[in-house]
Amino acid sequence: MEKIWLNHYDSRVAPEIDPDRYASIIDILDESVAKYGDKTAYINMGQTISFSELDSLSRQFAAYLMNNGFKPGDAIAIMMPNLLQYPVALFGILRAGMTVVNVNPLYTARELKHQLNDSQAKAIVIVENFAHTLDKVVADTGIQEVLLTSLADMLPAPKRWVVNFVVKHVKKMVPSYSLSGAKSFMSALKAGEKLTYERPEINNQDLAFLQYTGGTTGVSKGAMLTHRNMIANLEQVSGLLSTVITPGKDLVVTALPLYHIFALLANCLLFLKFGCPNLLITNPKDMPGFVKELEKYPFAILPGVNTLFNGLLNTPGFSDLDFSNFKFGLGGGMAVQRPVAEKWQKVTGTVLLEGYGLTECSPVVAVNPPQLEAYKGAIGLPVPSTDIMLIDDNGNEVGVGESGELWVKGPQVMKGYYNRPEASDEILKDGWLATGDIARCDEEGYFYIVDRKKDMILVSGFNVFPNEIEEVAAMHDAVLEVAAIGVPHDVSGEVVKLFIVRKDDSLTVEAVISHCRTHLTGYKVPKHVEFKEELPKTNVGKILRRELRD
Repeated sequence: MEKIWLNHYDSRVAPEIDPDRYASIIDILDESVAKYGDKTAYINMGQTISFSELDSLSRQFAAYLMNNGFKPGDAIAIMMPNLLQYPVALFGILRAGMTVVNVNPLYTARELKHQLNDSQAKAIVIVENFAHTLDKVVADTGIQEVLLTSLADMLPAPKRWVVNFVVKHVKKMVPSYSLSGAKSFMSALKAGEKLTYERPEINNQDLAFLQYTGGTTGVSKGAMLTHRNMIANLEQVSGLLSTVITPGKDLVVTALPLYHIFALLANCLLFLKFGCPNLLITNPKDMPGFVKELEKYPFAILPGVNTLFNGLLNTPGFSDLDFSNFKFGLGGGMAVQRPVAEKWQKVTGTVLLEGYGLTECSPVVAVNPPQLEAYKGAIGLPVPSTDIMLIDDNGNEVGVGESGELWVKGPQVMKGYYNRPEASDEILKDGWLATGDIARCDEEGYFYIVDRKKDMILVSGFNVFPNEIEEVAAMHDAVLEVAAIGVPHDVSGEVVKLFIVRKDDSLTVEAVISHCRTHLTGYKVPKHVEFKEELPKTNVGKILRRELRD
C-alpha cells in the first residue's frame, strides 16, 4: 500500500527541525529579550510592556514563587482573560521551573474544582471578576495560595484606578466573594523585586503545561506538554512562517484567549520568538470595540476561529480598516467555512490560511503554506518533522483519495494524559497519536478533514464532549435518560442539542436549559432540547448518538 504521509519535505514546507535546539521555553524568552529588549512585547488597553519589562516582571514573579514554599514541578493555575498580567504570570511560572495550568475563566465551580484537583495545582493567579467561582470550591482543592488581580492592575495611575473602579462599582462586573488569605498578584511582583531569582535547572522533558482537553471522549484530561513538545511546535510553525513574518516588527492580534492552546502557541509563544508585538484583546465578543481597537494599530497577522472572522466581517467598520500592513489570517480550532474564507479574501485582500491541530499535539499538525493564493478547503500539509498516516477500520493504511483515521507522529505529540495511563494508552500507539478524525489526502499531499471525532461537538473552536453534558443533564431529578449531540449552526459551527426521556412530564425545555446553565460554561449549554419516548440503543444498552444525529 502506498504511504501517503510525508517524510521528506518539498519546497512547499520548511526543512526538518531540531526539537532540542533549546533546553526550555525560557531559553527562547532570554534570546528574544537579548535581541528585542526595548521593543514592545505586549499591548493591552493602550498600555505596552517591552521585552525587557516582561523579563524583569517574570523574574520577579518566579522569585516570589520560589521563595514562598513552591518548588520546581509544582502546578500553578492561571485563570484570566487576555491581560498584560497573563504573560507575566505565565513566564514567571515557567522561569521558576513550574508547570502552567491554563483555566478557562468562564468555568463553573464544578468544572474549576475538577481541573484544580486533577492537576494538583498548588496556587492560582486569578482575576477578581471570577473569584466568586473559586470561592465556592477552593476549600475542596489543594490550592495553598490565591493571587488576585484586577483587570486594569498593570495600567498606570490614574487610569488604573478609574478602570478598576468602573468595572467593580459602576458596571458591577465583580460578584462578591470571600477568599480569606488571598494575596494581591501585584504585591507578589513587588515582593519578588526584593528577592533573588536563581534559575533552576529546567530540562526539555520537564512539563511546561498541563493543558486541559476532553481528549477524544469523556471527562476533561490534562495533556502533558513538555518544554520539548512546545519548542518543537514553535520550530515547526516558525519554520513555515519565517518567510512572511518580519521579526521585531509585525503586530499580531491576539483575540483568541491565551488559555486556549491555539492562541498560546500561535500568538503568545510564536510572536515572542519573532520579537513581534502582541495586541491582547480582552473582550473580543465586543465586536464594535474590537474593530475600534484595530483602527489604532498597523496589524499584520490575525489568528482566529471561523466565528471570529465571520463576526468581524459582519461588524460595521471592519471593511473600512487599513489592510495595507496585513499579511494573513490564520484559521484553526474549528473548520473554516468557504463563504467566510472567500469574503475574508475579498475584504482584506489576503488568503485565510487554515490549519489543523489538537491540544495533544501542542497543537499544530498541518497548515496551508503562506504562499497559497486562494482558500483551498484543505487543512494543509504536515508541518516539518511530522508524519501523518491514514488508517482504515482494519488498521491498514489507505491510498490517495481514500478516507481513514488521521494518525500523527512527531516531536510535538504530548507525553500523555496526566495521571491517566489507560486514557493515554487509548490514544497513543507505538509513538503515533490516533486523533479520531477522519481525513483524506490528495495527490499533492494536502490533507482534508472529512469527518470529526465521532461524538465530539465543536462550538466556536471549543471541544464539547457529550458525556459531560449528559452527566450534568442527568443530575436533574426529572431526567430519565439523556443523549447530547452537535447540530449545525451558522455562527458557531455547531451547538449542543439534548434528547431527553422524562421521568416527569412536567419537565420543560426552559427548566433543562436553566439547570444546565447552572453547571456548565456558556458555550456548553444546550441550545435545543427534544423530548422523546425512548432513545435508540445497541443490544447492550449503549445509546446510539449516531442515530440521533442521522
